[in-house]
Amino acid sequence: MPPTFPQMFHLHQCYPPSRALDVKALLRDGFDNKSLASQIKPGMRVAVGVGSRGITNLPEIVDAVLNLLRAHGAEPFIIPAMGSHGGATPQGQQNMLAGFGITPETHAPFNTSMDVDQIATFGDGYPIVFSRAALEADAIVVLNRIKPHTDFHGNLGSGIQKMLVIGFGKHVGAANAHRVAMQLGHEAVIRKTAKIILDKVPVLFAVAILEDQHHQTHDLRVLRSDEILKEEDALFVQSQQLLPRLPFPNIDLLIVDELGKEISGTGMDTNVIGREVFGYISSLQAQGTLKHPNIGRIFVRDLTPATRGNAIGIGLADFTTTRLVNAINRDYTYTNSLTSLGLECAKIPFYYDTDREALERAVGSLFEQSANALRIVRIKNTLELDHMLVSERLTRDIDPSRPVTIDPNPRTLDFDAEGNLFPLSALKEKKHQ
Repeated sequence: MPPTFPQMFHLHQCYPPSRALDVKALLRDGFDNKSLASQIKPGMRVAVGVGSRGITNLPEIVDAVLNLLRAHGAEPFIIPAMGSHGGATPQGQQNMLAGFGITPETHAPFNTSMDVDQIATFGDGYPIVFSRAALEADAIVVLNRIKPHTDFHGNLGSGIQKMLVIGFGKHVGAANAHRVAMQLGHEAVIRKTAKIILDKVPVLFAVAILEDQHHQTHDLRVLRSDEILKEEDALFVQSQQLLPRLPFPNIDLLIVDELGKEISGTGMDTNVIGREVFGYISSLQAQGTLKHPNIGRIFVRDLTPATRGNAIGIGLADFTTTRLVNAINRDYTYTNSLTSLGLECAKIPFYYDTDREALERAVGSLFEQSANALRIVRIKNTLELDHMLVSERLTRDIDPSRPVTIDPNPRTLDFDAEGNLFPLSALKEKKHQ
């Protein structure tokens, strides 16, 4: 007999409201305050590196940077600075940017070449390489979001330095960096390699982006090349404070509606779900200052359209659907996973033809199967955690000091005629009608 699912309730985490920002004004002021105009000469070719993350307002931010450069006589072009993503092919990487609304027609010419040149060595002969197209430019601009990384923990995460080392390193550089990181540690490799790159490559400035718990732009900082190493550390600390989290210490079953490369480097943010890629234990966890939830089972329903079949991270789940498995681009997924050396991230979990069957199997695999006792959470993805559905048991587990609101009207886990859950966004809209 199939298990009975519990009543579910809408829960909202009451994070501080997002700041109202004028992207163009922030970038213009930062550009002027750093006296960057004097470093730009008419006709200067500037390579602007744009990555593969789904950054809110990314087309607007890129457009503002390009227009700033053009206003001072430069001729900017875009380089996909995303390592091995998009199957490590020029067209695949251009397609990823097109998925974010950034194209040669709407923004600037692209140079998608995957060619690199060696510029130095590090450690025991580890070659440091950099995009040849970027090296042929007169100057380079780096643009990325600062946030805790999903593959390692420390005092540096995903951001400007990582993009210089891995993003601009293209497939070869990404593979080299990950390989040596298995011996020396990711943070050490990124820090030391980025310092060498900054000494040898004409980086004009960087744009560091912070996002808040609503996945909205919190701040934009223009950093001169000589400020990057120091300033990124302070921005990283701030990004940790802005990271959204699940408000429960123990969850029996987490339902994730979508997984994608633009959401996180591992498809789902390991800082949210608490599952480590290489078995690393966070230094903050060891100190007891960072607590991840204990999640018994994870069910991932779909891939995002923007991930274009890259299902890296699906190996962190326990259950999924046949439709997700059929949507996997093996070339994109395997290339990314082999480059990062995180092979477990590409492994296929148990999969079933419908959401209903997958959920029944997931609940059936739990020790506790009573509907009244089940602790179930449903989220859209690991970036958007301001709204979720939670089971009745979890409404009783909420710490009263946490800033959350719970709608008192219960609802069931509703399935369509094919046995699949209705979109979470549709349920949210229906609730507010």
